[in-house]
Amino acid sequence: MVCQAKDFQQEHKKEMRAVQDSMDVLSGKWKIAIISSICYYNKRRFSDILNDVVGISNKMLSKELKELEINQLVTRTVLDTQPVTVQYELTEHGLTLKTIINNLTEWGIEHRKRIMGK
Repeated sequence: MVCQAKDFQQEHKKEMRAVQDSMDVLSGKWKIAIISSICYYNKRRFSDILNDVVGISNKMLSKELKELEINQLVTRTVLDTQPVTVQYELTEHGLTLKTIINNLTEWGIEHRKRIMGK
């Protein structure tokens, strides 16, 4: 029995480390909203994301997108247009968050109904 309890504790620590790793990558006020914007449209221009994510500044959006690129969740493509257009899309790895985004959306809708009756 002691062995089983120790195995359970080790597994729990491993799972908690995975949660913390996820939180480190997705933490902050803006990252989930940015990923959601790109996720719903597949490809988004910088200005489109800026309009979707209410309250974010140009500087903060740029910073957050760079961090998402570093974590291989988003790719940045510079299009040969005048003026230059920058487009963002989720990587294959970033697309694995789509289910989580959909679940968060459903939960948010239900939570709003529960709390506000809307």
